[in-house]
Amino acid sequence: MKALHLGEIGSVHSWDRTTDADGPGMRLVLRLSGCPLRCQYCSGPDAWLMRDGSMHTIDATMARIERDASVLLASGGGLTISGGEPLLQPAFTAAVLRGAKEIGLHTALDTSGYLGRRATDAMLDDTDLVLLDVKSGLPDIYHTVTGRDLAPTLEFARRLAERGMRVWARFVVVPGLTDAWDNVAAVGEHLAALENVERVEVLPFAQSGREVWHSLGTEYRLELTEEPDGGLLERVRTQLRASALTVV
Repeated sequence: MKALHLGEIGSVHSWDRTTDADGPGMRLVLRLSGCPLRCQYCSGPDAWLMRDGSMHTIDATMARIERDASVLLASGGGLTISGGEPLLQPAFTAAVLRGAKEIGLHTALDTSGYLGRRATDAMLDDTDLVLLDVKSGLPDIYHTVTGRDLAPTLEFARRLAERGMRVWARFVVVPGLTDAWDNVAAVGEHLAALENVERVEVLPFAQSGREVWHSLGTEYRLELTEEPDGGLLERVRTQLRASALTVV
């Protein structure tokens, strides 16, 4: 536990590679285990618990990153730390971000912002881009979706704005859960009040995580929820564009 607290080791769920999906260029995505939210539409509930991850030392983690560093640098890409929720392991996350910056990589932090107070100024100094997952705009719907409160995410978003940090916001459209007109409008109002949000990614809910829920024996409330069609996605994008946001 002391090593975890100091950031000498971390609980890792998995590694992945993406292109332009988790930040600019080719990304090496380090997905950490552990999350305080219980989002109904989560595609990876197997990453909720830290104890289910694989323990990695900071040295082993950096060795893995360094193997891909030349390719990432050549593509204009870098490292993205995701989860779960990386701020549940703040010391380890900070150490990896620092190590990535020392070898010249672009860094991105994918977070709900709920644990934003755990992000030190030093950690944010080593973060080039924040991928901010805005689950909902209205407090009651946010609580229904995640089991938690919206306020900490908004507080963290304002802090990022005060620092002038680059933010790409993300919003998942779930029919019957997050797609209500007033909820989308609230998301737009929150983000439009911040001058540092470069773009908003409107993401469609997908049933890709259904089998993971089943394998864990966890109640899956969205069993019968359909994936959003193009018309609904465009309505949400149009709403957000009306708030003078760049929407993709």
